[in-house]
Amino acid sequence: MPGAVELSGVGVRVVGRTLLADVDWRVEYGQHWVVLGPNGAGKTTMLSLAAAVRHPSEGAVTVLGQRLGRVDLRELRRRIGLVAASQRLVDEELLEAEGATAHTVVLTGHTGTSAPLWDRYGPAEHERARGLLADLGCKDLGERPFRVCSQGERARIRVARALLADPAILLLDEPFAGLDLPAREDLITALEELAAARPALTTITVTHHLEEVPATTTHALLMRDARVQMAGPVEEVLTAGRLSECFGRPLRIDRLDGRWSARAVRG
Repeated sequence: MPGAVELSGVGVRVVGRTLLADVDWRVEYGQHWVVLGPNGAGKTTMLSLAAAVRHPSEGAVTVLGQRLGRVDLRELRRRIGLVAASQRLVDEELLEAEGATAHTVVLTGHTGTSAPLWDRYGPAEHERARGLLADLGCKDLGERPFRVCSQGERARIRVARALLADPAILLLDEPFAGLDLPAREDLITALEELAAARPALTTITVTHHLEEVPATTTHALLMRDARVQMAGPVEEVLTAGRLSECFGRPLRIDRLDGRWSARAVRG
């Protein structure tokens, strides 16, 4: 049976620059992965393949049983939820200017549009949007204008929006970027509760920081210099030796209550 995401012999090159080389990776349904590595390692490029927004230069990429290059990408993307901190929602400025509420922003996830298409949202969609805001700890934000929501609140609202179409995979590209500590912890808690409530949902999170890895993470992948260094269960991958090799300096790794932390070892 095909996995949720499968990469076989994958390489990505752009204008003579190698972004990925010789990548093999398989993600099973219901697993929760974190992708870690230094800047420029290829993490976001990997996620763009899983999100079906980029084709490989070589090798095969299969997402939800569909091989890229042989499938209507628009249909495939409807089954993939993507939240990228580096990308604002499509025409987010327009939503802000029109005073769109958090509830309205979540609704646009049903149609994948930059502005609400009100004739496409029935009672079921409205109820689902309210439920997702509650699931993400934003129950009281529904009628608040999106433009006045904090960065942390916006992050959780974007996740709710990505979930409205009931995707099989949720991809999070540096979702904690720009968040202060309370907002980061709120989002981590929301993701842990989401994993518990939706055991069939597959998630892949890209981050630079071990402290941002939810306790519900099941697998980890380490990248350096456009290549995969190791991938597997978190207990086997997130070790001091493996992470020190990945980031190029001696690290001490601690784990408490299922959460990790890292600091450099000073000689």
